[in-house]
Amino acid sequence: MRKKTAHSDKPKGLHRRDMLKAAGIAAGSVLFSQMTVTESKASTLKSDYWDREFDVIVAGSGFAGCAAAIAARREGASTLVIEKMPVFGGNSAINGGAMAVAGSPLQKEKGIEDSVELMMADMLKGGRGTNHVDLLRVVCAGTAEAFEMTKEFGVKWKDVLLQFGGHSVQRTCQTVNFTGGDITIPLMEGGIKLGAIYKNRCKLEKILTDDSGVITGVLVRENYDFPNEESGVLRRYKINRGFVACTGGFGNDIPFRMMQNPTLDDTVGCTNHSGATSESFHALLAVNAAPVNTASFQLGPWASPDESGFGYAPQFNQQAAFPYGIMVDIRDGKRFVNENADRKTRADAQLKHCKDETGKIYYPVAFCSEPGTVKSPTVKYALKEGVAWKFDSLEELAAHFGIPLEPLKAQVKRFKSFVAKGKDEEFGKPIFDFDRSMYLDKPPYYAMRAWPKVHFCQGGVNINTKAEVIHMQSRQAIPKLFAAGEITGGTHGESRLGSCAIAETLVMGTIAGKNAALNKARSRKGE
Repeated sequence: MRKKTAHSDKPKGLHRRDMLKAAGIAAGSVLFSQMTVTESKASTLKSDYWDREFDVIVAGSGFAGCAAAIAARREGASTLVIEKMPVFGGNSAINGGAMAVAGSPLQKEKGIEDSVELMMADMLKGGRGTNHVDLLRVVCAGTAEAFEMTKEFGVKWKDVLLQFGGHSVQRTCQTVNFTGGDITIPLMEGGIKLGAIYKNRCKLEKILTDDSGVITGVLVRENYDFPNEESGVLRRYKINRGFVACTGGFGNDIPFRMMQNPTLDDTVGCTNHSGATSESFHALLAVNAAPVNTASFQLGPWASPDESGFGYAPQFNQQAAFPYGIMVDIRDGKRFVNENADRKTRADAQLKHCKDETGKIYYPVAFCSEPGTVKSPTVKYALKEGVAWKFDSLEELAAHFGIPLEPLKAQVKRFKSFVAKGKDEEFGKPIFDFDRSMYLDKPPYYAMRAWPKVHFCQGGVNINTKAEVIHMQSRQAIPKLFAAGEITGGTHGESRLGSCAIAETLVMGTIAGKNAALNKARSRKGE
């Protein structure tokens, strides 16, 4: 028979081999768990019994979840991170590893002037002014400290700065392997060293509350086998101080996203991993979390129709073709948008200019010269997989995609004249003087087809600057409930600028984990 309240788990020392297993990179993705509980059936669960007890429980093991776990452990709270999938990291692990930082040491080294205010202005413009400014200010002000935190735990960054679409200066830092796993693995290892426990295949079923609405614990499904909703066994975990939801968005939940935005049906691709679904969002709504902006989804204009999921196209287009080359309509060989504009501007332009009145799509082509690919090392994999193509002349490129040759030549000549002048007189794309040699110049050319895919949920639950979730009716913080990352809404408004996701999730994840751990007085009052 189970005890009414099991003992709190104590941190244990771990070998590096165990941490690698926990990060999901060991052979067979054998994942580490310190937790052992007696098997039980759902029918035996009682409201006054708990299988385990923790000060803080974090749901989700991406950027926000890893940051929250580190922050909670630094405040001395016993901390559990649950992850429903068999491998940790979620969408963060397949992220491109690019982080916007206002006032980074690398900016100062390169003489680039930036500030919190300028980053806020760029994000407000990208979000069409609908951002929650209080959250935006906290995120932008926290990027430098969050960036230093990643380095503290061993994240390696390249000695380069990028300027993603919608940013007015080069402020984006890039991990060495161009992947979010460069961040999630070291942060997860760091959290484990501090004593946080990570448990995979553990799905959040329900947030439990007392009669007054205070969070008491969570109902989870252990040994969950996604997407089999009948798999595993139900457990009850008690929470003493706070629950932190860091479960990401629901871009791959097609029925639910169509309820929010009917235009995003199954003909629209998605860059997210298969587990980016909505059940955690439902659990938050069930305890009266206030939703915000849930009909707004960001489409990634750099995706390719020639591959599924995230793939190789985004990095090639973002780091090479869009900043240093051009994108053209295959019917006339002409540009139709600033290739380095914010994501919404580019995606809207693609959908408007590259479809005819019958709905037929003419996938635009983005291409650059060989020097422009220097900042996109994954292009070799794109070539191997048939997502990108290499051409020795414009004639070859035009023939392959069916683009009229003479208009294409004229467009290339026109763009090269803009590069020479240092000013794009057609669409205002920034021309970087110190990167002048990388721009579209001469063959060979590297090209991809581009088309938007659902990439990011702009909406989610409403939080305040303390990362507390707001109650739908009272407009007050729900006791002991926190959230960070893509499960929340408001920070980015109608459109998120590229490389601001890592910034937001690390900053707000840290705030959420710390405040959950410091929530002693409120948790005692609610018990």
